[in-house]
Amino acid sequence: MSLPTAPSFRLDGRRALVTGASSGIGAACAAALAEQGAHVTCAARGAERLQTVVDQITARGDSASAMVLDIADLDALNAALQAEAPFDIVVNSAGLARHSAAVETTADDFDAVMSVNLRAAYFLSSAVARGMIGSGRGGSIIHISSQMGHVGGIDRAVYSASKHALEGMVKSMAIEWGPQQVRINTVCPTFIRTPLTEQTFANPERVKWLEEKIKLGRVGKVEDIMGAVVYLASDASALVTGTAMMIDGGWTAD
Repeated sequence: MSLPTAPSFRLDGRRALVTGASSGIGAACAAALAEQGAHVTCAARGAERLQTVVDQITARGDSASAMVLDIADLDALNAALQAEAPFDIVVNSAGLARHSAAVETTADDFDAVMSVNLRAAYFLSSAVARGMIGSGRGGSIIHISSQMGHVGGIDRAVYSASKHALEGMVKSMAIEWGPQQVRINTVCPTFIRTPLTEQTFANPERVKWLEEKIKLGRVGKVEDIMGAVVYLASDASALVTGTAMMIDGGWTAD
């Protein structure tokens, strides 16, 4: 009897697309995939910050390029994808949050959040899956969801609704695309410290509440997401689809 060989986490020769890649979790995901050998196309709306991320990745000897894109603009999204060869890996980290009490939510806020977190995610998934199926190689689609796709929260009704819907969407797409070897999963972080969340972490009472809810006793950092994304992108997760990877420090364990 010979011992089995562990699947590799390496991504050499694979093409990855990361949306929301100009900062925070998206930039971290792009850096992680590139470090494992993938060529990463980094997509976001802001050209200057996006190019900074690409320059940092290439400066260390990894492979990356920039794609200035608003994924909520479906015409622009389809045009950009049609101009590219099929991707092997897609990480959708673009997202929008507009928090308020449910009785104060405006229709504009609702539509804006759903446009990015659900509508764009849906049509990005279907577009890249077509390419993966057409290539005959399959692929891995990873959405950065949230623990709020599994629980509720104060002032989080719209955001939580968008992420609960995303989770259901992913399960249905996994069933549909499994026979073509297209895997689709979500990563569900707790509160992660990024430039966009500094306002939350500037409130000592809010930080204390967060740390009490997170069983490991600390808020998240982008490095906590990087390993999960590499795992779901790689052959190490070859039998994983239609599932949510909780990176929540035990928040949802209750």
